[in-house]
Amino acid sequence: MQTLDLIILTAFLGATLLTGILQGKSNRTSNDFFLGGRALPWPVAMLSIVATETSVLTFVSIPGVAYRGDWTFLQLAAGYIIGRLLVSTLLLPAYFRQGVTSIYEVLGRKFGIGIQKLASATFLTTRILADGVRFLATAVVVEAVTGWPTSLSVIVIGVVTLTYTLSGGIRTVVWLDSMQFMLYLFGGLVTIAFILDHLGLSLFGALQTLHDAGKLTIINTDSHILTNPWAFWGAVTGGALLSLASHGIDYMMVQRALVCESLSSARKAMIGSGMFVFTQFTVFLLAGSLIYLYAEGAPMQKDREFAYFIVNELPVGLRGILLAGVLSAAMSTLSSSINALASSTVTDFMGGNASIKTSRFISLAWAAILIGIALLFDENDTAIIILGLQIASFTYGGLLGLFLLARSSMRPAPASLATGLLASMAVVIVLMQTTNLAWTWYILCSTITNILVTSATEIIQKQRHERK
Repeated sequence: MQTLDLIILTAFLGATLLTGILQGKSNRTSNDFFLGGRALPWPVAMLSIVATETSVLTFVSIPGVAYRGDWTFLQLAAGYIIGRLLVSTLLLPAYFRQGVTSIYEVLGRKFGIGIQKLASATFLTTRILADGVRFLATAVVVEAVTGWPTSLSVIVIGVVTLTYTLSGGIRTVVWLDSMQFMLYLFGGLVTIAFILDHLGLSLFGALQTLHDAGKLTIINTDSHILTNPWAFWGAVTGGALLSLASHGIDYMMVQRALVCESLSSARKAMIGSGMFVFTQFTVFLLAGSLIYLYAEGAPMQKDREFAYFIVNELPVGLRGILLAGVLSAAMSTLSSSINALASSTVTDFMGGNASIKTSRFISLAWAAILIGIALLFDENDTAIIILGLQIASFTYGGLLGLFLLARSSMRPAPASLATGLLASMAVVIVLMQTTNLAWTWYILCSTITNILVTSATEIIQKQRHERK
């Protein structure tokens, strides 16, 4: 990095810290700290949802997908929009009607506090493992782009993010998420403009060249929808189910909708985020395709195509902007995780009875665990990293099954619900190990397993009780 790049990065980190410190004065209660007084504008919440789900891995790997292949990834993004429509119809109304702080309170009111805590513990485990190793993977990418050692990347990102998250709470997290999203989206647009100018092509001319090379295919017509995750119907269905689960029963994502003042605003934020994610993916797929033209399709390390371009091809200044975009993607995910973990802990395990000082202390503890996981493991711990990144596949279907059961007239016993949840996790392991079923169907199979096993267990328990 050159001096100008370092100045841009330093200014970005300094402005981020200052924003968090200044906004911290508006937090007087734990409700302010975790839900921003339920008064944040829906466009800001919408952009925060997009920023939260966009990690550095997404930021650098989506261009790589287009570099190595085509645009069939957009099929998944189309499914995301459908999934968020389902969230807005099936789940958000209950969250606002019951006025919950943690979405797992819905389960507690229907099935008892034990199930609420079980669901929350499942969420906490999912987030800490997934985000801990995602943070590590992020640091590895930041190392490749900046040249910083992995440990230094972890500490810099962790300390800056922790400082503004502890000070400003969810209000600062959401506002900064929005600004960070605009920054890394701008980085993608800068990349597109730079390459078009360098190649002397218009956007239309570049798209025509890519189309002729077969690089703009969006719809995969493969009929093997059960084994090929990118076959059209499998990808769209998988994207819809993944979005229904991740944005409907994962508190880190739903929390962004709960900061809105009304159900109508929350729906706008949720559905709008799907549109923006689709747009974002389009921008970065186009960037990856143009890098393919720029590099004339030269072989590159997988998922490092964009990072290589940033480091080796962008001029001084533009490189600093893109590096700030990389850090933005990293911090938006980490800050959201810290605040959501603390909020779920306070609400589900402490009954919401915590001062803002205690809330900040719990946030600090979760941040320390996330940073510790990233520092403890390294890039060579492949099995652990893969497990961490896949952990949501094991839990999303089971949690979604619990929320669907909560919408029904059934009132299964806690033991039946716990059995169904465990069975839903086990079936994913079985599917992974023994079948060629595409991962896009795991959540559906897991959800159905939970509902069927819970219902069957409940019937068996009632029959035994009647015999006695």
